[in-house]
Amino acid sequence: MNDRDRMAHEVEKTDEEWRRILTPDEFHLLRRKGTEPAFRNAYWDNKRPGTYICAGCGNELFSSDSKFDSGTGWPSFSEPVKKEAVETEEDRSLGVVRTAVKCARCGGHLGHVFRDGPPPTGMRHCMNSGAMRFREKKRD
Repeated sequence: MNDRDRMAHEVEKTDEEWRRILTPDEFHLLRRKGTEPAFRNAYWDNKRPGTYICAGCGNELFSSDSKFDSGTGWPSFSEPVKKEAVETEEDRSLGVVRTAVKCARCGGHLGHVFRDGPPPTGMRHCMNSGAMRFREKKRD
């Protein structure tokens, strides 16, 4: 995605500005719709309580309460913290139709959503760890 392909979002930056604040891996995932390796990413097996936020803008995306082990090697969630936290778009990049998930605040690519998740939603939001940061819940 280049600058002229972006939709209007609350957080708008040029590629140069994104490159200054993101690591090369974060830029590749969030701004170039990359995918990280399965089972070799930061959060696929994270079981600590907390919130996953967008690495680009800090938008709260997913709670550990909705995280489940999908067996895919990527962190998977049954639903976002709130419906408005993410947006979706059709993705035909691999010759098949998939649904890409993006941060609603900055438009960063997070991963994909599939209809093979657990009840009650039946959804599996399969996310890239590198597109998110984990904010651990403080213990009482």
